[in-house]
Amino acid sequence: MNKWLLLLALVSLPGTAANIVIDPSAPNTSRSVSLNAQATTLTLGDAVYLGLRNNPAIRSAYLQRVAQKFDLRVAEDVFNPKLTLNSYYRSTRGSADNARNANVAPATSLLGEYGTRLSMAWTQQLNTADRAGRYRSDGLDLAIIQPLLRGAGWDATTAPLRLSRLSEQANRLNLKATVAQTISQVIATYRELLRAQEQLTIVQEALKRSGTLLEVNKALINAGRMAEFEIVQTEADIATQQLGVEEAQNQLDSSRLALLRLLALDLSTPIRATEALEARPMQIDKRQAFNLAQNQQPEYLAALLGSQQADLNLVIAKDSGRWQVDLVAGANQVRDAYNNDAGRSNNRTWDSYAGVQVQIPIGDISTRQAEVRARVNVEDQQIRITDARQALERSVNDVVRDLGTRWRQYEISQRAVELSRRKIEIEREKLSAGRSTNFQVLSFETDLRNAENAQLNALIAYLNAQTQLDLTLGMTLESWEIALNDY
Repeated sequence: MNKWLLLLALVSLPGTAANIVIDPSAPNTSRSVSLNAQATTLTLGDAVYLGLRNNPAIRSAYLQRVAQKFDLRVAEDVFNPKLTLNSYYRSTRGSADNARNANVAPATSLLGEYGTRLSMAWTQQLNTADRAGRYRSDGLDLAIIQPLLRGAGWDATTAPLRLSRLSEQANRLNLKATVAQTISQVIATYRELLRAQEQLTIVQEALKRSGTLLEVNKALINAGRMAEFEIVQTEADIATQQLGVEEAQNQLDSSRLALLRLLALDLSTPIRATEALEARPMQIDKRQAFNLAQNQQPEYLAALLGSQQADLNLVIAKDSGRWQVDLVAGANQVRDAYNNDAGRSNNRTWDSYAGVQVQIPIGDISTRQAEVRARVNVEDQQIRITDARQALERSVNDVVRDLGTRWRQYEISQRAVELSRRKIEIEREKLSAGRSTNFQVLSFETDLRNAENAQLNALIAYLNAQTQLDLTLGMTLESWEIALNDY
C-alpha cells in the first residue's frame, strides 16, 4: 500500500517548472495574486497608447509647444507691415475759453529684409472753441531709413528670424526626445510588471513542488525508507517559498503602481500585463547604426543646431557693436483750416529732407562684450559637437555590444534551465530508488528556481536592450509608428 502511494506521489511531481517563451495571458488557476481575474488586461501597445495620451511629461511638452510655436509666429511677423492707431478726445474748460479737441493719428511701418525701414503717418486734428472758433489740421509724413553699418544687409537683418527658426527645430527635436524617452520608460516599466508576474508564478510553482515533495517525504517515512527528522528540510523549504511568494506579491503591487503612475491612471486600477515575451536574435552593424544615429538621434541633432545658433548669435553680436550710420529721407505735408470771428483761412505747407544720421559710442567697451562672448560660444560649440559625436559613437557601440551580450546570456540561461530541469528529474528518480537524499533534491529545486529567474531576467534584459537601441539610434517613434502631430 505504501509502495503504491509512494509511486503515485512521485508521478504527481511536475516534470517542468516554467517553460519561458513566457505567455502571461495563459490561464493559471494556481495564482493567488491581488490582481484577480477581474483585473483589466493590458498589452504593451495599450500601455504605449495610454502613455502617449495621459503621461504628464508628454502633455506638458505639448503645452510648451503652443507657446514655442507662437514665438516663431512673432519672429516671422517682423517683416510684415505694422499699423498703430493713436487717438484722443479732450474737453477743456478755462477762464478764457472752453474748447474741445479731437485727434486721430494712424501710423504704419515696414521693415525690409535688408534693413530698410519705411514709415508713414497721417494726423488729423480738430479743435472747437467757444471764442477762438474752429481749427482743423491734417498732415501726412513719409520717411525712409537705410542703415549703412549697424542693421544693414540681409545677414544682420534676418539673423533673429533664422535664429528663431533654428530654435523651433530644436524645440521639435526636444519634443521627439521627450516622447521617445517617455515611451521607453513606459515599455521598461511594463516589462517590470511582466517580470513581477512571472517571478510570482515561479515561486508559486516552486511552493507547489515543495508541497508535493512534502507528501513524498511523508510517504517515504511511512514506508520506513526515510528518517522522520529529514522532513524538517522540506518544511523549512516550504517556509522559504512562502516568504518568497509574499515578497513577489509585494513587488508585483509595486510594479503595478509604477506603471499606473506613468500612465496617469487611478492607482487603484487593477491591471494585468498580457504581452507575451518573445525574443529573436538581431544582427546590427555598428557603422550603419552610427550613421543612422547621426541622422536620427534628437540630442545629437540638437547639438548640431546649437552650433548654427552660435554662429547666428555671433552675427547679431558683431552687428550690435557697429556704428549707427543711416541714410534718411522723408517728406511731409500739412494743411490747416481756420474758422473764427476774423473769417476763414486755409494754409498748405510741405517740405522734404535727406541726409545722414550718425551715432558713434566712444570709450564704451561694453559694446564688444556680446561679441567676445559670442566668439567664445562659437568655439565652445565646436568642442561640444566633437564631444557629442564621440559620445554618440560610444553609446551606439555600447548598445550594439550589449544587445549581442544579452542574447548570448539568454541562450545560456535557456540551456541552464533545461539542464537544471533534467538534473532534478534524474534526482527525483534516484530519490524514489533510495539512491539520493532529500537535501539533494531540495538543492536542485533551488538551482532550478534560480535558473528560471536567471532566464527571465536575461530575456527581459535582452528586450530592454532592443528598446535602448531604438532610443540611442533615435528610432523609437519610427519603430512604434508614432507621429508627433506637431504642425
